[in-house]
Amino acid sequence: MIRTRFAPSPTGYLHIGGARTALFSWAFARKHGGQFILRIEDTDQERSTKESTDAIFESMKWLGLDWDEGPFFQMDRLARYREVANLLIDSGNAYWCYATPAELEEMREHQRKNGLKPKYDGRWRPENAVGKTPPVDIKPVLRLKNPDSGSVVWDDLVKGSIRVANEELDDFVLLRGDGVPTYNFGVVVDDYDMKLTHIIRGDDHVNNTPRQINVYRALGYDVPKFAHVPMILGGDGERLSKRHGAVSVTQYRDDGYLPGALVNYLARLGWSHGDDEIFNLDNFVDWFDLAGINVSPAKFDPVKLAWVNSEYIKNAPTSTLFPPVNSALIERKIPLQDGPRLDDLVVLLKDRVSTVAELADVCELYYLAPEIPNNLREEFLSPEVLPALNTLLDALDTIDWSSENISTCIKETLKECGLKMPKLAMPLRILLTGSTQTPAIDKLLAIFQKSMVLDRIRAGLKA
Repeated sequence: MIRTRFAPSPTGYLHIGGARTALFSWAFARKHGGQFILRIEDTDQERSTKESTDAIFESMKWLGLDWDEGPFFQMDRLARYREVANLLIDSGNAYWCYATPAELEEMREHQRKNGLKPKYDGRWRPENAVGKTPPVDIKPVLRLKNPDSGSVVWDDLVKGSIRVANEELDDFVLLRGDGVPTYNFGVVVDDYDMKLTHIIRGDDHVNNTPRQINVYRALGYDVPKFAHVPMILGGDGERLSKRHGAVSVTQYRDDGYLPGALVNYLARLGWSHGDDEIFNLDNFVDWFDLAGINVSPAKFDPVKLAWVNSEYIKNAPTSTLFPPVNSALIERKIPLQDGPRLDDLVVLLKDRVSTVAELADVCELYYLAPEIPNNLREEFLSPEVLPALNTLLDALDTIDWSSENISTCIKETLKECGLKMPKLAMPLRILLTGSTQTPAIDKLLAIFQKSMVLDRIRAGLKA
């Protein structure tokens, strides 16, 4: 059975890059009827926080990425890492190193001055430490005895064949002095114990892979398949950051993006299925394969994300959009009783916005008495149009309130006054909302209670 995982560090919120990695790993497992495991790599105790851990869980659930096992925490598994470390010591594949930080820095500086690549020189390898007495005041670290020759080769499921010479690697640390594992040791033990078959992660981990493969081999473990997903860059080709508009997943939620839209957009960042732009999570699982992942980095485009979100909002049921809009307006203390039915308003306006937050902003205009800027009053409420507005006001007062009757009333007024639709429609928009951007004028009037329409027109004409 295929088993994949997502293993974030809880040192911050879940961001776009991590969310896409989780999505690809989740989709690969779901596509093949496998299992998806969530693991929290919390060995950086100084920076790991419960707040970040909770935000990761919250983000995953909001995106719809459920997990079959976990969450597992590395700090709960320290005894297991030490157990495996002892196996490596007993087999001669690991040894204790007593070099101090000052000694290691001096070693690297000497290597740099001589034009050499800085790496551990093996001074505490058993064959190099004969006759040395370990200092009693130093907490040693455990290092892997990396092979001196040969190469590490693997067939990456995204990047193809990769070869790294062992002489380019060094005897890296497995356990720190406090007994906490390093990344390259902890993940090997975890991935083996959790029976993972495929490791899908960002290509910033490519340099870690040969080191991890050597740990697998030293332990006699089967090596899983690796797939390294290209990075996401900003439009300027630089590493993605907040200045490119990329924020945490929870921030996108709070800013009014729908989870399906964000998943849809993330799926298209570095993966494609023909010309399909808009699709749901089920479609994505059906179509997804690692061969469809591009080798080159993807570029994050906030404008494209906003467009995808607008498409989702257009097709979203009122039951999805009403609750967050209603909550936002209540929080702002907007008098919802003094205007149209909010669910009707949401349906009328959802085709005109890119986010749910923007939808709440637009809806707000329909509940507050409009403040008409002087420039709009001078441009649209001219002496030429005022008689037509008064004529329409009288006519509207006599009809049964419906979009059809309102439309007929407006057309008859235009004919009687010899005006074209924009000459009357724009003033009405301004008088009702203070804005020139609204839906069709008959639908706009119909969404309000009749008394409110008449009151706002009268108030605007008297001002």
